[in-house]
Amino acid sequence: MATETSATGRTAERAAPRDGTPPEPPVDGVLTDIATALFHLRRVWAKPDLVKRVRAQTSTAADGRPLQLSNLMVVNAVAALTGCEGPDDPSCEVTVGAVAERLEIDPSTASRLVGHAIDAGLVSRRPSPVDARRANLGLTESGRRVKQVSDRFRRAYLDDLMADWSERERTEFARLLTRFADAAVQAPMYPDGIDRIFEEAAAD
Repeated sequence: MATETSATGRTAERAAPRDGTPPEPPVDGVLTDIATALFHLRRVWAKPDLVKRVRAQTSTAADGRPLQLSNLMVVNAVAALTGCEGPDDPSCEVTVGAVAERLEIDPSTASRLVGHAIDAGLVSRRPSPVDARRANLGLTESGRRVKQVSDRFRRAYLDDLMADWSERERTEFARLLTRFADAAVQAPMYPDGIDRIFEEAAAD
């Protein structure tokens, strides 16, 4: 017979269903709390408030259209992939393929999003000094400005959220969150995981 650990730390017998089906696995309350918190965060941060505030502090795109979330994604990706100051150094190259890998999207989608960021005047493109068939991407002055504003907003937002946290709590949270994010990158939950949830629910 299956067992589970109660809140008091004692192991309790878990009765199997009378119809002979296997018992449900014990519920880990901590994991439930984490999952609930992450789901809530996703709902809160899915709102386009960040882009609205960035727009308010920067000019519109070069083609006259307002900045889009995809523009910000490309700007952050290009900034993160720019590893040095020497523009002719091959290690500094930022290609569309590298942006696709960074954003975990297919190359055709990355090419389209990069094109939009170029049209918006946020990203520049010039031939690679290593292979003229591919483009070497970089941030324009407007792109760097958007990156600075978005970074400043993000830091101010987090600072407000943790205003009553001690420095030790912030440091420990940063360590654990980074560890959690690294683990999630190594084992992402793909959409087929959602399909399995509904398949199993329908089979019960």
